[in-house]
Amino acid sequence: MKKIYGRILLTGTASALALGMAGAAHAQAFYLQEQSVRAQGRAFSGEAADTGVDSIWWNPAAIAGMEGGEAAVHVSAILPRGKVTDQGTVIVRPGQAPAPVGGDPVTKNPIDNGVLPSGAVAYGFGKVALGLAVTSPYSFTTNYAADSWTRYTADKTKLRTIDIQPTVAVELSPGLKIGAGLNIEHADATLSNYLPNLSPLLADGHQKLSGKGWDIGWSAGVQYHTGPLSLGLAYKSSVEHTLKGSVETTGLLGPLAGQNGTVSTKAKFSTPWQAVGSIRFRATDKLTLNGQIVRYGWSKFDSIDLGDPLNVSIPENYKNVWSYSFGADYAVSPQWTVRAGIQHAGTPTRDGERDARVPDSDRWNFSAGTSYALNSKFTIDAAASYIAFKDATIDRTTAAYAGTPVQTPILVDGTLTDASALVFSLGARVKF
Repeated sequence: MKKIYGRILLTGTASALALGMAGAAHAQAFYLQEQSVRAQGRAFSGEAADTGVDSIWWNPAAIAGMEGGEAAVHVSAILPRGKVTDQGTVIVRPGQAPAPVGGDPVTKNPIDNGVLPSGAVAYGFGKVALGLAVTSPYSFTTNYAADSWTRYTADKTKLRTIDIQPTVAVELSPGLKIGAGLNIEHADATLSNYLPNLSPLLADGHQKLSGKGWDIGWSAGVQYHTGPLSLGLAYKSSVEHTLKGSVETTGLLGPLAGQNGTVSTKAKFSTPWQAVGSIRFRATDKLTLNGQIVRYGWSKFDSIDLGDPLNVSIPENYKNVWSYSFGADYAVSPQWTVRAGIQHAGTPTRDGERDARVPDSDRWNFSAGTSYALNSKFTIDAAASYIAFKDATIDRTTAAYAGTPVQTPILVDGTLTDASALVFSLGARVKF
């Protein structure tokens, strides 16, 4: 019986890990796209067709044909806001009538403010160029109070990733460029949730999963430049992560007390692939128009699997989705450029399966930015974005100790409202 209970308890935490990675980002689900200040200024339109180190993340071919070196550094302050509200969530303990889950019915701003750094460097030898980008594409922290109505599905969540992308690119002929790179990605996750004891008179138990690991994916792309037109196509693979870590359970009482302790295990999940298509058109000497479509392969994030000794697989059922962005660059002077853009992105989460750890929904991104070249070698970039999220339901039913005589369903009924985010970014590019 102890092994059975152990597996069931971990079911809730496995789901927490999978879901806990979502909801805080500003492209879709748990993907952060703020990897370039120049890109943010035009709402991430045209990136796979642009050139230079700022576009390596979207298209490795961007550095082909360079002469000499270029480096860029960026930092973004991400300030999310929103309200997660209980609309009647109930808990059904064994042998008892359904009862309100209790706790604080309103949580404001559960996603922490964050600072996101990134950078890239490349050196070109004419036809061939080598580059390296360091980014953090999946990183955030959420905090729900111990007395929040969400406590059985969401408590504390922290995810940090570091993506190191060594890249090689070649100019095959005038205007035709190809590139490829590895995505060496480190993930470090810690998340937790509370567990109901069998009597409502007893304090809750608690469970925390933590793990980390290195895994590898790849990127590839092509660009074609002719006259005022630039086209770019790129693909970034899914990364299949394996986190080595443990699950710590405390505070269970009575028949459940034997589950307290720490279990070592592995957790596996996959990030989405991305297929990117971009166009840039120089309409005049001063004005360049940009467009970009991205297909996100979120169906790769279909489950999270815990290995021995738990052997639990949790379905997540994310769906593939699109983002669309349009923007413009306008050269006010040879030194000064201004930008603006708009982006729409759908959420891969589904109604009826959205958890409090995933306050995610469709969103609009409105951005503006500027660049100023202090001299021929050094340029400063700045950008700001306002992101508006659509109101959404939080309605994923879960159960503690599912499939056992003490199964305890939590029938979740909540909403996400008034959600938005401000993003302010500053960067610099230098040629050498």
